[in-house]
Amino acid sequence: MTPRVLLIEDDAQMRGSTAQALELAGFAVEALASGEEALALAGPGFAGAVVSDIRMPGMDGMTLLGRLHEVDPELPVILVTGHAEVPLAVEAIRGGAYDFIEKPFVVQELATVIRRAIDHRALVLENRRLRAVAGKRDDIEARLPGRTPVMIDLRHRLRAIAASDADALVIGPTGVGKEVVARALHDMSPRLGRPFIAINCAALPQALIESELFGHEAGAFPGALRPRYGKFEHARGGVVLLDEIGSMPLELQAKLLRVLQERVITRLGSNDPVALDLRFIATSKTGLADLVASGQFREDLYWRLNVAVLHVPPLSARREDIPLLFLQLVRESAARHKTAERALPPALLSGLAARDWPGNVRQLRNLAERFVLGLDTGEIVAASGARLADQVAVFERGLIAGAIAAHGGRLRAVYESLGISRKTLYEKMQKYGLDRRLLADPAEDEQP
Repeated sequence: MTPRVLLIEDDAQMRGSTAQALELAGFAVEALASGEEALALAGPGFAGAVVSDIRMPGMDGMTLLGRLHEVDPELPVILVTGHAEVPLAVEAIRGGAYDFIEKPFVVQELATVIRRAIDHRALVLENRRLRAVAGKRDDIEARLPGRTPVMIDLRHRLRAIAASDADALVIGPTGVGKEVVARALHDMSPRLGRPFIAINCAALPQALIESELFGHEAGAFPGALRPRYGKFEHARGGVVLLDEIGSMPLELQAKLLRVLQERVITRLGSNDPVALDLRFIATSKTGLADLVASGQFREDLYWRLNVAVLHVPPLSARREDIPLLFLQLVRESAARHKTAERALPPALLSGLAARDWPGNVRQLRNLAERFVLGLDTGEIVAASGARLADQVAVFERGLIAGAIAAHGGRLRAVYESLGISRKTLYEKMQKYGLDRRLLADPAEDEQP
C-alpha cells in the first residue's frame, strides 16, 4: 500500500509544489488548505502521517495538533515552521508532535521524516490490532482496566503524554485513581527508576510549607540547626506529584509558577539558585478553571499546567466496566490476603452495575476487600427512586451484564444460566447496548 500523507498548507503554490514533490518520492498525498479538512480524514485507524504548516489562518498547526490528538494521541503530526517559530515547534514536540522541519526545507529531508513517522504509525496500529485479536493486556491496561471508549482513550492519551517530558495535569473526582495515572506516567517515561515524590498540597503544614518544598540553610529560622534539602531538590531527575494542587495557598502558587517556568529554586536563607531537572504532575478533583473564576487559583499557573491534560472518568461514565473491574479487584484482594477466590454470583455483579459509586474505584475496592474477607455485602442494592419500569430495566440490564462478566463472555453459558433463549439474549443485549467484548475477561473470550 502506498504510504498516505495529509498535507495541510494554506499557500496554494507551496501546497501544490510540495505535494508534487512528495508524490514523486512515493507517497499518496492529499493536499488540503485547512486543518478542518484534515480533521474529517484523520481518525484512530488512519495509517499515515500528517504534515501541517504551523502558521495558518483559522485553525493553526498547534491547534490542529491538539485536535488530532484528541482523536488519537498516537497520530504522527509533523509541523513545518519558519525560523522564528522554532521555539514554538520545540514546545509542540513536548506536547506530542512527532517532529518539525524548518523552512526552507529540502523535500528529501521531509520525505525521510515522513517515512520514519509512517513506520512508527504502522507499528502502533499493528500493536493495537494484535492486542485486540489476542485480548492481551499490557501493564497500563492492568493498572487502568476497562474496555469502554473513555478508558481506551485515557490509556492512549496516557501513553502519548508519558513519552514526552511535558508537565501534566490529571483531573478526576475523588477515588477514580488519579495517583495511579500519575505513577503510570512516571513509570512509562524515560524517568523510570528516578524519584517519584508525592506532595499532598492540602496537608502541607502552613508554617513550614516553603521549608518542606524548597529546603533551608542552617540558621534560616529558629530551630533550623542544619541545612536541609526540600522535596523539590530531593526529587531531582525524577517526578514531583502535586496532589490536589487546587488546595495550595495563593502565595505559594506564585513561587511554584517560577519553579515551573525556570526550573530553579532558592533555599530559605540562601541567595544561591539551585537548578532542577524535574517533571511536574498535578492532580485536581475539580476543574481548575472554576477555581480561577472564583479567585482561588492563579490564572497564569493554570495556563502553565493546562498543556497535557488527562481526564479520569468516574464509574458512572463507564458502568459497563464495573463487573470486570470488581472481578479484578477481588482477584487482587484474594492474592493479597492469600485466600481462595470466592464465586461471584451474577446477581451480585448486576447489583454493582446498577448502583451509584460516589467513591468510585476506591469505594469499589473497599467492597471487594470485604467480599474476599467474607464480610457483609448487603449494601449492594438495585437503584431506587425511579419508576417501576425503569427499575426493572436497570435490574435486567445489570443482571445480564453481570452474567456476561461472570461467564467470561461465553454467551451460551449466559443464556442457559438465565433460562432464556439465545435469540432473547441477543435482543436484550441490543436493547441495552451491551457488548460482550466490553464485559468479558480477555483471557476467557471465546465464541459461543
